[in-house]
Amino acid sequence: MDLRKVKKLIELLEESGIAEIEIKEGEESVRISRLPGATVQMMTPAAPVTAVVATPPTPAKPDGHVVTAPMVGTFYSSPAPDSPAFVKVGDKVKVGDSLCIIEAMKIMNPIEADRAGTVLSILAENGQPVEFEQPLFILG
Repeated sequence: MDLRKVKKLIELLEESGIAEIEIKEGEESVRISRLPGATVQMMTPAAPVTAVVATPPTPAKPDGHVVTAPMVGTFYSSPAPDSPAFVKVGDKVKVGDSLCIIEAMKIMNPIEADRAGTVLSILAENGQPVEFEQPLFILG
């Protein structure tokens, strides 16, 4: 199998977030894994070839309190398209202040601050899907 194809497969794996992929072409096969300590294995009729894949670095833990999504849905920063955002970076919030809305199954769910502080960062974009426990805000 062509080394360029292997490099392209590694790029696709990194972009997609898939943990592992195995491709077979005739008698050749390639298995690529993002798991820690994993290797790339290319099997050909002649002999196996193994190369070490670098494990992506663990993201640094942000300074401050992270507010995460309590559900899967669509993130909205304001109550209506023509309304200003609930909060912006630098705003001071109190416990119970609305930070955003997550729409799930046509139900608008307000997400409130669970502690007082200053909005240091907004990690989601308006109208974008969010996953369960995805970081949304960092409060200082």
